[in-house]
Amino acid sequence: MFAKILIANRGEIACRVIRTARRLGIRTVAVYSQADADAQHVRQADEAYCIGGPRPQESYLRGEAIIEVARQCGAQAIHPGYGFLSENADFADAVETAGIAFIGPKAATMRKMGSKAGAKDLMHAAGVPVVPGYTGQDQSPEVLQREADAIGYPLMIKAAHGGGGKGMRIVRTSAEFAANLESCQREARNAFGRDRVLLERYVEKPRHIEIQVFADAQGHTLHLNERECSAQRRYQKVLEESPSSFLGQELREAMGAAAVAAARAIDYVNAGTVEFIVGQDGGFYFMEINTRLQVEHPVTEYVTGLDLVEWQLRVAAGEALPLQQDGVRQDGHAIEVRLYAEDPEAGFLPGSGRLERLRLPTPDTHTRIDSGVVEGDTVTIFYDPMIAKLIVWDADRPRALARLREALAQCEITGPKSNIEFLERLSRHPAIVDGTIDTGYLDRHLEEFVPPPGGVDTTPETDLMLAAAVTRLLVQERDTREQAGASNDPTSPWAIADGWRLGHGGQRSLAFLHRGQRLELRTHGSGGEYLIEQADGAYAVAGARLDRDELSLRIDGRGRRFNVLEHGRHVVVHDGQQRLALEPVAMFEAAQASSSAHSDRVIAPMPGRVVVVRAAPGDAVTAGQEVMVIEAMKMELSLKAPRDGTVAEVRAAAGDFVEGDGVLVTLAPPG
Repeated sequence: MFAKILIANRGEIACRVIRTARRLGIRTVAVYSQADADAQHVRQADEAYCIGGPRPQESYLRGEAIIEVARQCGAQAIHPGYGFLSENADFADAVETAGIAFIGPKAATMRKMGSKAGAKDLMHAAGVPVVPGYTGQDQSPEVLQREADAIGYPLMIKAAHGGGGKGMRIVRTSAEFAANLESCQREARNAFGRDRVLLERYVEKPRHIEIQVFADAQGHTLHLNERECSAQRRYQKVLEESPSSFLGQELREAMGAAAVAAARAIDYVNAGTVEFIVGQDGGFYFMEINTRLQVEHPVTEYVTGLDLVEWQLRVAAGEALPLQQDGVRQDGHAIEVRLYAEDPEAGFLPGSGRLERLRLPTPDTHTRIDSGVVEGDTVTIFYDPMIAKLIVWDADRPRALARLREALAQCEITGPKSNIEFLERLSRHPAIVDGTIDTGYLDRHLEEFVPPPGGVDTTPETDLMLAAAVTRLLVQERDTREQAGASNDPTSPWAIADGWRLGHGGQRSLAFLHRGQRLELRTHGSGGEYLIEQADGAYAVAGARLDRDELSLRIDGRGRRFNVLEHGRHVVVHDGQQRLALEPVAMFEAAQASSSAHSDRVIAPMPGRVVVVRAAPGDAVTAGQEVMVIEAMKMELSLKAPRDGTVAEVRAAAGDFVEGDGVLVTLAPPG
């Protein structure tokens, strides 16, 4: 076994490798960018070295700098994690040339699989079913258009050297092909450094099933069963689980055998994932082999009881696989979701900023948290905005889903917006509960999971609203008592927070913001006994008590209990089914200005780099027309004209870095 390894990655996967290595008595070396100087993987490793600037191209994609650190510190092996250089054959070659073990497959294998086009050809020759398509070397727009028309629509354009949902487009008509091709190639070039694409027939309403494979240098290859990843939005996996409720035993065995055959056909060694799309009729087709560990590997670890990172280290050190195929168990059901700093109600716009509060469930036999951040850390604009992976396990799927809902109810993130509410709705949706979701369902029915901005009814559920208001009142009263107790006159009548005024009963007014809407309430009483008036009526609250993070009370005689997840700058309450997050504001604070005030400006939704400018001063534009594209958080964001008009100014050029909320394009006043 190795004495010291270097982890050429960041975030939760780097922390995951560090934990496993420490358990095996292996010293760990972290590399980091200037943006990650205080990151958790830096703090947890035995040694850490800065390798460059904040952008991946300046640090985590600098293979020569990583290898030089390994040489200097005496690391015997490099673990690439996932993303960045994990599937870069040139990097794997350079590592081996330097006399350092690469914890993953050989470069020759990567080159076979690094191109989706080449991989499809290999699999077809090996007898593995593949989707009809074009994988040729000629990448001229004319040839690609002709091949697309011959394959037929709908079809998918895919980056040949990509992954993670980047560089993928569905095209439904011939007229849409050219624009989608240009966008796909640009995104692939920015993300992977190569813009080659392949074309393939798009299977309607497919399931996404992947098989975890493992092989050692002694020629042993096996699979560790399947994971289903059909819950996706724009090709990004949202929920992963094992086993799949869609597969019967016969289909499971057939896909497992095909995955093993695929791995053997390319002399695979170490961890890999063979990905298939499966039609509604049960027909399955090879998509790609990811020559690395996958983000969703914890669900496989839960149901098999195995540590896949430990297997990676042992196999890379020359050891044989510890099991035969018939020794692989499948116990219970595991589900994983990813908590992101993103705003689902704003098109899942990635977020950044300091994690002022990060509350996650306490890990136990049923719940696992994989995270690369802690409360107080910052989610930067330079990398993927994932905060943590939440993984749950139980004896069967219904109980695992119940565990997931319970765990999500305990999560709260203050700082950047998060996707927790979206995940809670997802975990209760019939398409998930019944196991019928396909890879396109979320994109077709997103309104079922995300309330539309400024929707018709943004009024919170009454009991949740009352619980939030009572929490605010009780906290105000508690704070007033504590301040009085620390003063020179703790018995002063001014220390009583009951709103009493000379000659009449006390009244306190509260104001909150909820999804941009202002909510106002009038309250009477104190000490847990209140009359609360809001737009739809008045409610009597009695016996209200806030005990740590649990609120109990009676509303018009009905007993209720709520979890209070936050009561500082925000008030967040949860009833076990849904949550309500409110932002307290001053009662007489002016309402936010109408969005129409910005109708003459195109504003950067977040910090990023300008990729392309599509408008110039004097150009006539129509509402919704794309005027600029910026890249942030490893994705492209299309910025569009807010109305018909004439461009007055363009304040950024391609390649410029821009700040969030910065004005990038202005329109001339109407008329």
